[in-house]
Amino acid sequence: MAVAAVRRSIEERSRLGRIAFDRFVRPILRPEQDGLFVAVDIDNGEYEIDSDDYTAVTRLSTRNPDAEIWIMMTGRTAAYNFAGAR
Repeated sequence: MAVAAVRRSIEERSRLGRIAFDRFVRPILRPEQDGLFVAVDIDNGEYEIDSDDYTAVTRLSTRNPDAEIWIMMTGRTAAYNFAGAR
């Protein structure tokens, strides 16, 4: 799998990722999907949902190799928690 070049800062990617998630993904989520990973293309809102983050990213990257992907977790404020980070 080829890695797309990063075209935006992490702050801009975060902002656009949250907008895409709220616009395209949140309206279709069902309660049983709580805790799943969402890989969303911040340019066009295409997304994949899976219990495994790698699987979601791989499926989305396969469809659109140039996608700039942001990962979210349904029902959470962040997909990952780095305990002990200073």
